[in-house]
Amino acid sequence: MTRVVVVGSINMDLVTLAPRFAEPGETILGERFLTVHGGKGANQAVAAARLGAEVALVGALGDDAFGEQLHAGLAREGVALEHVARIADCGSGTASITVAGGENHIIVVPGANARVTPAQVEGAQSVLSRADAILVQMEIPLDAIEATLRLGHRLGKPVILNPAPAQRLPVEWMQLARYLTPNQHELAILLGAGANEDFLSLMQRSPAPLVLTRGADGAWYRDGGEPAHQAGFKVEAVDTTGAGDTFNAALAVFLHEGLPTAVRKACAAAALSVTRLGAQGGMPTRTELDAFLAKAPTV
Repeated sequence: MTRVVVVGSINMDLVTLAPRFAEPGETILGERFLTVHGGKGANQAVAAARLGAEVALVGALGDDAFGEQLHAGLAREGVALEHVARIADCGSGTASITVAGGENHIIVVPGANARVTPAQVEGAQSVLSRADAILVQMEIPLDAIEATLRLGHRLGKPVILNPAPAQRLPVEWMQLARYLTPNQHELAILLGAGANEDFLSLMQRSPAPLVLTRGADGAWYRDGGEPAHQAGFKVEAVDTTGAGDTFNAALAVFLHEGLPTAVRKACAAAALSVTRLGAQGGMPTRTELDAFLAKAPTV
């Protein structure tokens, strides 16, 4: 069984479905409201577990009702939580999400996620040392991200850095990652490039191997040579929330099968995830992914 360790955020998603996005200063009537377990770290942990990996999560929750619900939900998914801290004096992270027309707008309040520390990451070395792949995103403090990259590199483990939400990072940090997994907008921010620069030229400028997600177009990847393309899969999108997290989890789970195979399976898993509502709610099982790959045409 593939072992995946995720270092990242845990949020309660507060989701509103609406006929369209409100303009600034405008109030409109929504169609439905629900609370959904989320956070990029928790999402990737759940997705990896459903795809058959043995998963441990390093993160933090508040000592509140959301924290209790999120902890119980992750435990039900089979995610190991020994390195998830409970912070007594702050709330759990939240994400307010509006979904309209198959797209989403998201505002994240970090809460306890802002308390993840380098010391906590170092304290998880026992599980990180057994990992086949390590996933880290950018909804936790930068010093904890740096600690994950450095520790993973020191242990000789492939670290997948999902730079979302993106900001400029030192080149040295990016070079510690086995793969960067941005979309085009995120890659432009990482490189300090113009928003309209061609994505293929951006890929050539990356200081580290990368897998570039392109939505319905699938993904492009580069590991030393020329960029290669994996086409997307035809599906009817219901909610794109969590598609990137599903992609990253699948990439980590299947990385041992080689990068082209891992990217293909990641594209398929992400496509499946957008056919259902919610970040974790749409994440497929290994059985569902295998069945989909057996018959699904690419774009």
